[in-house]
Amino acid sequence: MDTKQLKEFCARLPGASAQLHGAPANILVYAVGGKRFAHFKTSQPEQWRFSIKVSSERFLELTDIPGIKPARWLARFHWVTIVDVRSVPADYLRELVEWSYHKALGSLSKARRAAFLSSSP
Repeated sequence: MDTKQLKEFCARLPGASAQLHGAPANILVYAVGGKRFAHFKTSQPEQWRFSIKVSSERFLELTDIPGIKPARWLARFHWVTIVDVRSVPADYLRELVEWSYHKALGSLSKARRAAFLSSSP
């Protein structure tokens, strides 16, 4: 899965929205109900590095893999950065993104969560 395909996958999740933040952050954020679940770095030298929230167990597992490291500033909250998304099998990457999405969705109120899920195709 390349960057374009991953961006399309994130955008298709029910209730997902994308917002581009300019300098100094330079990130493309994917969120549901205002809760972030993924983002891409959009400036050099880290352009298209991808970050997601993972479980504490997955955090340890993933940060042992070359090309995946603790996310700067967010590692204490179990976010990881994938340097090149093409290096991760597509099915595994989708599973990680869906977990992060559901974690963000789960932090919303029951009513807001139901509204996003009922609007899905």
